[in-house]
Amino acid sequence: MSDVRFEHVRDALGLGTARPRLSWTTLTEARDWTQTAYEVELTVPGGDGPAVTVRVESADSVLVPWPFDALPARGRADIRVRVTGSDGAVSPWSTPAPVEAGLLAPDDWSAVFVTPDWDEDPQTDQPSPFLRREFELRVPVRRARLYATALGVFEAEINGVRVGDEVLAPGWTAYDKRLRYRTHDVTDLLRPGRNAIGAVLGEGWFRGRIGFDGKTRAVYGDRLALLAQLEVEYTDGTTERITTDGSWRAATGPVLSSGIYDGEAYDARLERSGWSLPDHDESGWRGVRVLERDLGTLVAPDGPPVRRIEEIAPVSVTATPSGRTLLDFGQNLVGRLRLTVTGASGTQVTLRHAEILEDGELCTRPLRTAAATDTYTLRGDGEEVFEPRFTFHGFRYAEITGQPDDFDPTTVRAVVLHSDLERTGSFECSDELVDRLHENVVWGMRGNFLDVPTDCPQRDERLGWTGDIQVFSPTASYLYDSAGFLGSWLADLAVEQSADGVVPFVVPRVGVAGADTPTAAWGDAAVFVPWVLHERYGDTGVLAAQYGSMRAWVEHVASLAGDSRLWDSGFQFGDWLDPTAPAGRPDGAATPGELVATAYFARSSELLARTAAILGHTEDAERYRALAGEVRTAFQREYVTDAGRMMSDAPTAYALAICFELLDSDAQRDRAGERLARLVRGNGHKIATGFVGTPLVCDALTRTGHEDTAYRLLLQTECPSWLYPVTMGATTIWERWDSLLPEGTVNPSGMTSFNHYALGAVADWLHRTVAGLAPAAPGYRRLRIQPRPGGGLTHAGAKLRTPYGEAAVSWTRTGAEVTVEALVPPNTTAEVLLPDGDEIVGVGSGRHSWTVTLASEEAELPPLSVDMDVDALMDREEAARAFKDLLISYIPEAAEFIESGSGAAPAGTTVRTIAGMIPNAEKFLADLEAKFAELEGRA
Repeated sequence: MSDVRFEHVRDALGLGTARPRLSWTTLTEARDWTQTAYEVELTVPGGDGPAVTVRVESADSVLVPWPFDALPARGRADIRVRVTGSDGAVSPWSTPAPVEAGLLAPDDWSAVFVTPDWDEDPQTDQPSPFLRREFELRVPVRRARLYATALGVFEAEINGVRVGDEVLAPGWTAYDKRLRYRTHDVTDLLRPGRNAIGAVLGEGWFRGRIGFDGKTRAVYGDRLALLAQLEVEYTDGTTERITTDGSWRAATGPVLSSGIYDGEAYDARLERSGWSLPDHDESGWRGVRVLERDLGTLVAPDGPPVRRIEEIAPVSVTATPSGRTLLDFGQNLVGRLRLTVTGASGTQVTLRHAEILEDGELCTRPLRTAAATDTYTLRGDGEEVFEPRFTFHGFRYAEITGQPDDFDPTTVRAVVLHSDLERTGSFECSDELVDRLHENVVWGMRGNFLDVPTDCPQRDERLGWTGDIQVFSPTASYLYDSAGFLGSWLADLAVEQSADGVVPFVVPRVGVAGADTPTAAWGDAAVFVPWVLHERYGDTGVLAAQYGSMRAWVEHVASLAGDSRLWDSGFQFGDWLDPTAPAGRPDGAATPGELVATAYFARSSELLARTAAILGHTEDAERYRALAGEVRTAFQREYVTDAGRMMSDAPTAYALAICFELLDSDAQRDRAGERLARLVRGNGHKIATGFVGTPLVCDALTRTGHEDTAYRLLLQTECPSWLYPVTMGATTIWERWDSLLPEGTVNPSGMTSFNHYALGAVADWLHRTVAGLAPAAPGYRRLRIQPRPGGGLTHAGAKLRTPYGEAAVSWTRTGAEVTVEALVPPNTTAEVLLPDGDEIVGVGSGRHSWTVTLASEEAELPPLSVDMDVDALMDREEAARAFKDLLISYIPEAAEFIESGSGAAPAGTTVRTIAGMIPNAEKFLADLEAKFAELEGRA
C-alpha cells in the first residue's frame, strides 16, 4: 500500500475542510488486480480512545468520502488503509498518514490585522515594513502552530529562524473575497522563556503595480498588513495564543522597494541584525494600527505554495558590446538571481533581466514598462549573499553592473521559482526537435504556474488570462498534479464572476479595460477547466463546487444568443494570434469570432449537461442537453453546408466543428476532414491557426483519418510552426509564432513574449495520440491505449502517475513491425487499439506487450509531373518547395500570398492549370519539369 493522501495536497497540515477525501494506490505486481473492499482506520494522536475502523465494500480508491465524524478546527488524526483484492488477499496496513484541520471559521481567529502606524503613499515605492513582538513561554512546549497571512506578501521568522520555505506567500487570490492563510508547525522553533516572532512585508500583487497596462497600483488596498496567530500547547495540557494585536512594533529596514514588475532594491547597510530575536533593541521602532478586515474571507490553501525549486548556473559569462557583464543561463526561466559578493560599503550592484538578446545586448523592449531590475548595496563587512525576497523575473539572460573588480560572476545562480507541483507525466520520442518542443512546453508551464496560471512571467502583465488556461489545462493536468492549483484558481473565477454570470478576461480580475466583457473561449474556462479536472483526476467535487459558476456562464451566453442560438454579437478575441491576421489586429483571424463563439456555446452547453447528469441534477441535464442540440442545429444551419464545407473556409473553423462534434453526419465530418487536410497541405503544412484552433487542429485531422497530415504539421520547421522556435533556439513556448523573426530580430510588436504556454497545448496530442496514453474514464479508471506511429518516428513513449498508480505506453518501429508495450495500474483496466487497427477490449492491470505488422508506410509515389494535382504536390515537401520558389522567381509578389498561407487550390487543380496564369507559362513549366527531374534523379 502507498501512503494515504487527502484531497489534492501532499502536506495535510491545516486543511480547510472538516471531511477531507482520501486517496491511495495499491502497489502490486499481480496482473488484473482489482480492489473489492477497503478498511480505513482513524487514531487520535496522543488520545486515550481506541482506534475507529470502517470497512466499505467498494472498488473506489480515489477521493473517497471521509468515513468518520467531522474533524473540528485544529482536529488531528492518523489515518491508515488496507484493501482486499479480487483474489481475496488482504494488504498490510499503510503507514499512518497525519491529517490536521486548520482554522475553519472566523470565530477560530482571535488575531487581528496590524499595519505600521505611519502614513504611506501607496502610489509610490515604499520600503518594506518589519513587524515584531516578544513573548514568554512558561513550560516546555508539546506542540505549536502558526496560522498566518498578509495583505501583501510576507516572510515570518521566530527566534531568528525563517518559518517555512514558501516564497511570495500568501500568493495571489481575489483578496477582497478569498485570502489564503497557511499553517506551520513551529514547535521546534520555540523554547521556554523569552521568544520573539516577526515578519517582513512586501507590496506583491496586493499593493504593487499590477495590471495589463502596468499603471495600476493599490488595486486591493493601500495598507500592507499582517495576520498571525501562534497557538502553543504545553506539555501540561494548557494552551496559549500569541496573536497580532496593538502591542506589536514596526520599523523599516533594508528593503527599500519591492515590486513584481520592477524588482527589488536592497540596502544591506540598513539591516536590523537580530530583529526577530528576543531582547532586540527596539529603539527606532514604532507602533502599529489595527486594520479592520472581514475574517470570513480567510481560506486554507488547496494547492502547494511557490517555492525555490532548483538552481541553475550560467552556461556562459561574456561581455556585451557596451562592456557589461552578461550571464546566459541557457534556459528561459522564472525566478531571480542569488549572488555572493565582497566589497566596500556603499557599492551598488545592479542586476537586469531579459529573455532575449538583440545585437548582443539585453532586449528589454518586450518587457514594456517592467524594469525587471534588482539592486543590492553592500554593507561592506565581508562576504555577502543577496537574493531578492519579494519579486520574480522571466529571463534567460542577466546583466550585472557596478560589481567589485574581484567579483566572480560564475558563482551567480538563477533560482527557479514556481508553485511546487508534483511532476506526473513525461513524453519522449525519436525526434530531437519534438523532444525539445515538449521540454519547452514543460518550462513554459513552470514559468507561468507561479501561484496563478499566467499568460507570461516577464512583462508588465503576468495575469491569469482565462483563455490561455482553458486551452492548456489538459496538458497541464498531464505534466503536473495541477488539481489543487487549478481548483483554487477556479474558486477565484467563481467569486470574480459577475452577478449575471460574466467571467472576466483575467482571474483574479485586475487592471484590464473591458475585462467584464463576455468572450468565448476565454469565459468558457468556467466550464472547460472543471471538466478537465474531472476527466483527468476523477474529481466530482470540483464539478459540484463550480456548478453554479458553470451554469451562470452558460445562462449568460444563452441570453446573449437569444432565440437564434447564435452568439453573433459583441467583441470576441476569436482565434487570437492567427498568423494570417493583419498586423495590429490579433483578433482579426480567418475564422470569424461569431463562429468561434457559437461553437463554444454548443460545447459548454454539452459539458454542462454532462456535469448536471453526474451530479444528479436530472432536470438541468435534460435542459442543457436540449440547449446544446439547439445551438448545434443553429451552428449547422448558419455555418455549414450540407456537403460539410464551412462558411469560413479556414482550418480553425473545421477543427472546431470536428472536435466539438458540431457536424450532422459522418459524411459531413469526412468532407470537413478532407477539406481541413487540403487547407493544411495547401499552406505547406505550416500553422494557420491561433489560440483556439491550434490545440484542436491535430486532433481534428487525426479523428478524420488524416494523421499523416497532422504529423507533417507537427514536424514542419518553417515559420509559422511549432518547431520553428525550436530551430531558433527557443527553450520555452512563444506568444507569437514569430516572436523572433527569421533574420534573428525581435518581433517589433508591443505584445511579444518568449514564454507563453497557450500554443504548447499541442503536447496533449503528443501524449494521447503520438504516444497513445489517454483517459477512457474519469481519473484514468479506464485507460485508452492507442498509439498512432507516423511522421517517420521510430519510437515514442509516455509515462503518467495516474490517481491509481503509474501508467505507461511506448512503441518502437523497426521497418513494418511495431512493438507496443504498456503498463496498466492496479485497480484499472485499459482499452487497447493497436496501430494495425486490431482492437483489444478490456485488459487488466500489469505489463503488456504486442507486436503487429503494418502495411507499407507509404505507397509507391507516382512520378513528379506538371500534370499532377496540386494537392498531391503539396504532400511532397521538396517538390512543393521547388514549385513555390520557382513561382516566386517568376512572380515576386506571390511571395506574400504563399507565406501567408491564404487558402488552398480547389480539388483537382493541376500544376499546369496554375501555370496557365503565369506570364511565360511554357518556360515556367519547362523549368519546373527540369527541377522535378533533378529531384527524382532523372536529370
